[in-house]
Amino acid sequence: MKIFQREQRSLFGEILDWMLTPLLLLWPISLVLTWLVAQGIAGKPFDRALEYNVNALAQLITIQHQRAQFVLPLPARELLRADETDSVYFQVLGSGGEFLAGERGLPLPTDEDKVPAGVVFMRDAEFQGTELKVAYMWVRLGLPDAGPALVQVAETMDKRSVLATEIVKGVMLPQFVVLPLAVLLVWLALVQAIKPLNRLEERIRARKPDDLSPLDAEAVPMEVVPLVASVNDLLMRLKESIATQKRFLADAAHQLKTPLAGLRMQADLAQREGGSAEDLKQSLRQIGRSSIRATHTVNQLLALARAESSGTALNHQPCDLARLTMEVVRDCVPRAMEKHIDVGYEGAQPGAVGTELQGNATLLKELVRNLVDNAINYTPSQADRPGVITARVLVDPFSRALVLQVEDSGVGITAAEKELVFQPFYRALGNEADGSGLGLPIVLEIARQHRAEVSLEDSRPGQTPPGTCFTVRFSASDGPVEPAASTPQ
Repeated sequence: MKIFQREQRSLFGEILDWMLTPLLLLWPISLVLTWLVAQGIAGKPFDRALEYNVNALAQLITIQHQRAQFVLPLPARELLRADETDSVYFQVLGSGGEFLAGERGLPLPTDEDKVPAGVVFMRDAEFQGTELKVAYMWVRLGLPDAGPALVQVAETMDKRSVLATEIVKGVMLPQFVVLPLAVLLVWLALVQAIKPLNRLEERIRARKPDDLSPLDAEAVPMEVVPLVASVNDLLMRLKESIATQKRFLADAAHQLKTPLAGLRMQADLAQREGGSAEDLKQSLRQIGRSSIRATHTVNQLLALARAESSGTALNHQPCDLARLTMEVVRDCVPRAMEKHIDVGYEGAQPGAVGTELQGNATLLKELVRNLVDNAINYTPSQADRPGVITARVLVDPFSRALVLQVEDSGVGITAAEKELVFQPFYRALGNEADGSGLGLPIVLEIARQHRAEVSLEDSRPGQTPPGTCFTVRFSASDGPVEPAASTPQ
């Protein structure tokens, strides 16, 4: 049960609820317990008075002529009756149960209330519609073959209730002052305890939009340190992400500036006076090549942005990597033939065991296409000495991991550049190949989303040219899966 209900949860309110709810629930329980304890405390002195009266009356029983006699002096009778609040009754019965003195109608002890003689006991009873507290004792008279006499003194319970009420008032009335004071102190303590959070909020609000420096974890309570550490981690990742985006936008603007500047220059050349038809055709060809380069750069930028934004929302379905690779190689054949390059596929056939993996078919084809396009761009080839590009899909017989390889016979990549080529817009030095420098970063990002590793090595170590071999290794757990029906094609 919550005393304070809110639409939105509040830390202050939650703590206040958990502190005040038990306090307010225990207060009525304390009231009931105090009343019960007060009843017991209030009855003890009056019970002792009744016991004293029973013992005093028992001493007034005498034996005359083998019969029990009871004579109550007048002062003693008046003393029993002298009570302004409660009514006091007494009764004395002989050994045979004959009435000797007192109230005739006073209730007698039941069989369950039978007690040893000479011992005073207490019981509750009702007389003339009024509750009574009765003290009684069986008295042995010493007569042969005679039972004990009975002495009872009863008293109404008004004084007991009044005293119990006074005790409860004396205990509970101060609590009506203490309880609100306790609530106020709890409130003030929570306000004081939550001030560090308010100061943290003020420091965050006072920050400039570009201030992503870590928060001071030493200025907050120990319980808030994990939260501040998590926020600092988020700020660092956000800072890195913004820095990457800024660098990416700057590089993209630089890469687009070159073909656009070329387009403008060739357009100015085509419009100059005195130019021949051949010059005009040359300018138009340059404009065409620049527009193709700009279009390719834009497409690569969009592909990289699409790959990076897929994130955890990537839709994974069973994909046959061998089939996807063969489709990409088939699409790249015309372009390879224009450059006199021999491009082909070898390895596992579509539908073979182990060639399927959980992934996104569109992104996987983009990965293969970028590797093959990169090989076509950087593989020198002539009609008499054609370059060779080979795409492979293999299944590791030991780890059951699925492996994609794209190998070429090009000039290779130096050891110093093998790490740099995966950076956006980086292009290997010493070649005039067309490209945007985004193909391999796209490959790396798509591989990362499929929990795969990309490695680079020479395809023909020790030979000239050494060639290049890109290897994408998919993990066995997320890589190949057994197809439902394996039918070689």
